[in-house]
Amino acid sequence: MDIQSIKNRFGIIGNSLALHNALNTAIQVASTDLSVLIVGESGVGKEVFSQIIHALSSRKHNHFIAVNCGAIPEGTIDSELFGHEKGSFTGAVDSRKGYFETVSGGTIFLDEIGEMPIGTQARLLRVLETGEFIRVGSSKVQKTDVRVIAATNRELLEFTQTGKFREDLYYRLSTVPIRVPSLRDRKEDIPILFRKFVVDFAERYKTTPVQLDEEAKALLINYPWPGNVRELKNIAEQISVLSVQSFITAPELRKFLPEKNFYRLPVLANQPTPAANNDFSNEREILYKLFFDMKKDVTELKKMFLEILQNPALAGQAANFTQESLVNDYNGHNNNDYQPQIMPAVVHNAYSPQAQVTQQPVIFTHENDIHQHEDVEESLNIMDKEKELIIKALKKHKGKRKDASSDLGISERTLYRKLKEYDIEE
Repeated sequence: MDIQSIKNRFGIIGNSLALHNALNTAIQVASTDLSVLIVGESGVGKEVFSQIIHALSSRKHNHFIAVNCGAIPEGTIDSELFGHEKGSFTGAVDSRKGYFETVSGGTIFLDEIGEMPIGTQARLLRVLETGEFIRVGSSKVQKTDVRVIAATNRELLEFTQTGKFREDLYYRLSTVPIRVPSLRDRKEDIPILFRKFVVDFAERYKTTPVQLDEEAKALLINYPWPGNVRELKNIAEQISVLSVQSFITAPELRKFLPEKNFYRLPVLANQPTPAANNDFSNEREILYKLFFDMKKDVTELKKMFLEILQNPALAGQAANFTQESLVNDYNGHNNNDYQPQIMPAVVHNAYSPQAQVTQQPVIFTHENDIHQHEDVEESLNIMDKEKELIIKALKKHKGKRKDASSDLGISERTLYRKLKEYDIEE
């Protein structure tokens, strides 16, 4: 049977290459008894492919049953699939056959197989490998001859890595995988599908089929369609029932499309932030700049001392430069009582592994200078510094949040939030 006759028989609309590839695979595998895993997003029509496989197989005159694994509670799915004995659990007043027993000789379609519990997966694996199963509450092994077709909108291979799905069952089910394309991957089929749906609904509701102008068609094609064919059909029905005009423009069509689905791309980093976060963002920017500048200064100091260690001849120049610059700094601050402390510096000769005491002094302008640099080395974490500034501001203003927030340059509401965030006691 060719693809066109299959499409006509099962009401499949579309001419995209991806759709034809999926149909070709279904037709070729139908005559075998191999397990098939149909993969595709929600709403692409995975169940139709399972019906095609069953209808073209040697089991077509036997039972076909579709089971939604995600819709059956975990506590009862074993009973639904494999049956149970009387008294095996509370409420089991009679023995009951499961789907694998009643559909023996036919086909069972397990939709949303990724939602199946791990324990049930082990039972299913045994059926696939040996054709054997045991009813809940029984010890008698029974045989069945069922072809299993599974479907999922999840990436089961990723589930196997996290322990949510058995790896051996995955490879047993996916003997022949069929990937059904999403609607946005077959854009050329969207206008054809829409036209078919609006004609059907116009006939059902006794109205005139709506038509789209060129801009509306472009909007329809470029819409992401997260719900795929199911969503397109719903939109076509809404327009057929609610639209007062038979000729639809792009603005009119936009009213029927969910606005949130137009913005599914990540937000760019340089986009403006909400007004509520502006003060917080400004504080962060200032602190970032401050601490980056401090880190740059420390890096330059490290580089200078490293050069001195590698070349002792530079020690004298560095000492004189340091003395002059630091004395000028203190003179600029009117520190008349300051007396520089001169200490001999130990530098390593580049040509000798042993330390030498040079005659050139290294000037330390204040006994706290070293400690100040060590403080910078201890932490450059913005959160720590922000917390420290808030604590200082509160102490300065004796716990008055209004004055402290004004001094910090932030709103009182933001300060209150930060007190909670950093667990600061006032």
